[in-house]
Amino acid sequence: MARKMVDCRDMPSEMGCTLTIAGEEDEVVRAAVMHAVDVHGHSDTPEFRDQIRGSLKEEEGSERQGRGARQEEGTARQ
Repeated sequence: MARKMVDCRDMPSEMGCTLTIAGEEDEVVRAAVMHAVDVHGHSDTPEFRDQIRGSLKEEEGSERQGRGARQEEGTARQ
């Protein structure tokens, strides 16, 4: 599964938030909704979660995926 990302700079905002969240799709949606509710005052509704999910982008450089890839990198460096 490709990693997804959402960037607050892509959303209309008066506060100029620069947070970027990346990870697996469900993780990103959960974290982005928590951030949007806590920092930007949005309401956590199914419609808002769908809007966040619809705004996700594939993370650049995410062709190396999952914990296995990170473990291989660590092994290769030893």
